[in-house]
Amino acid sequence: MTNSVTKPMRSDAIRTRKLLMEAAATAFAEQGVEASISEIAERAGIGKGTVFRHFSTKEDLLASVVSENQNTLVTIGERLAQTAAPAEALLEFMAAAIELQISNRAFCQVAHGEARNHPDVRNGLAALDAITTTLTDRARAHGAIRQDITGQDVMLLMSGTSRPRPPCCRPNHTCGAATYAWSSTVCKPRHSRCRVLHQRDKTPSHLVR
Repeated sequence: MTNSVTKPMRSDAIRTRKLLMEAAATAFAEQGVEASISEIAERAGIGKGTVFRHFSTKEDLLASVVSENQNTLVTIGERLAQTAAPAEALLEFMAAAIELQISNRAFCQVAHGEARNHPDVRNGLAALDAITTTLTDRARAHGAIRQDITGQDVMLLMSGTSRPRPPCCRPNHTCGAATYAWSSTVCKPRHSRCRVLHQRDKTPSHLVR
């Protein structure tokens, strides 16, 4: 019985893959899942056949790009969990997630259902769920947010703030979307940051404790 061994990629193949991923990331961010393999290949300066030598399907390429976005968010969340106060960490993480959906059409579409069954995307979502739960639990334990708020609530809230108009809303609305979501649903009115937000946004009192 012969053992199959995966050969390491040659340096030129590594360079080609890097160019492909960069081109795909830009094209998917601008055009969403509608970006074509032909255009991505042209942006990377390679042929369509080369694309399919690296990724069997367009969905595989999309999933690889989106999973990198997910990993970036997870890294941000892990850093915040170690370095920032619980309330500020959760709010900054929410802002980063909403910003990514605003600026990246494909990530926004995947957040709302596209390619969510791909294994790479599912793994990324699981990691995002975990870090969101960690940040939410920290904030709840320190009394910064309502006691009934869970990590899943925050995940749904982050995607919900951008749902109406993919790729979501105008870029300069990022902070407003995050802080409104925070102030209207997550935080306690007595939190100093939230008192300011409640006054500004005139949030209905029944949404918060």
